[in-house]
Amino acid sequence: MTVDTARDRAGALEGDGLVRIGERPVGRRQTIVKSLWIGVWLLYLSAPVDDLISGGHGPGAVALGALGLAAFVAWYLVLVFRTVRQFAPRRVLLSLAVMAVQAGVLSLALGREWLVLFVYVAIASGAALPPRYSRWTVPGATALLAVTATAVPGGVAYLVGLVVPALLGGFAMVGIRKMIQTTVELREARATVAALAANEERLRLARDLHDLLGHSLSLITLKSELAGRMLPDHPEKAAQQVADIEKVSRQALVDVREAVSGYRRPTLTAELAGARTALTAAGIAAAVPLDPTLPELPEEAESALAWALREAVTNVVRHSGARRCTVGLGARQTLDGPEVELSVRDDGAGGGPVQPGNGLNGLTERLAAVGGRLSAGPTAGGFTLSARVPLPQPLGSDA
Repeated sequence: MTVDTARDRAGALEGDGLVRIGERPVGRRQTIVKSLWIGVWLLYLSAPVDDLISGGHGPGAVALGALGLAAFVAWYLVLVFRTVRQFAPRRVLLSLAVMAVQAGVLSLALGREWLVLFVYVAIASGAALPPRYSRWTVPGATALLAVTATAVPGGVAYLVGLVVPALLGGFAMVGIRKMIQTTVELREARATVAALAANEERLRLARDLHDLLGHSLSLITLKSELAGRMLPDHPEKAAQQVADIEKVSRQALVDVREAVSGYRRPTLTAELAGARTALTAAGIAAAVPLDPTLPELPEEAESALAWALREAVTNVVRHSGARRCTVGLGARQTLDGPEVELSVRDDGAGGGPVQPGNGLNGLTERLAAVGGRLSAGPTAGGFTLSARVPLPQPLGSDA
């Protein structure tokens, strides 16, 4: 498994645990979490249940009341637990109307303890309807609660304890649903930012190679045609053209090597600045040292650390769903000698154990070439990638 794959799986696990109002849960974990979340609120139905058990109603009233309560809870769960995107607003409004009628009939027939059902009507309105509807249905359910309470013996005394929860609970569901929608949009925006950054880098390299090779290859083609026309009548002139072709080819090779070297050997200073920019653009709080005090590093060791930093930050932006990322870079003394350690920690999804793969092996090989080592995996509250390279001189000599 590559680092990218590990972060993808971590992101999927995190998504499974996200309780989304008005949407069907995906996966076992999300189903369990959402069931527990909804089950907590169903505890407030203890008043109607207690009234059925000890309210002094006849057997027929108890049986009809239990049946009505079960039907009400079923309607409520359909609206809150399952997906409602497939349902037209009219179907949701019809369901809410059925619930309101059930709440009214049960309250009038069995007593004031059943007025709490209107609170669930208001909450279901906020959870299942778009804001343009719920801003009217939540107050409407609350008003219906107040009207019904005046017709139920002793119901007015319950109004203070029910009107406020109905209004706050209904509009709280509206706010939570909007917050979740915004969170999903932010994650999509992060993925878009990462894709745009990758595309821009590919375009930059393509432009550089085109600018470097376009002129040289055109000149080589032209001189090859000239050399072909000069043979066999003018071998000396043809030889001169061949010599020019060799010269142009060598220069083009040097230019390409320099371009590719600049692309494949980033510096720590540039990558630290780029990491802060990328994380900030993705909406992740970045703690990145832009000018760390370090001993002088060999070019190959610095390049390996810079590549590790680029790869780690890219994974954070694209896959972690993190809110904060901390980059640490410093020298330390170990039993094996002095070394420089780079660490990238985020508070996103950790995922399972990381198995060696193409991406991870690539970084491991770069570090191994300079005597370094790499470790990556989930930690408490997030994910950490650490890269270490040895120093050729004792600590403090160049600090």
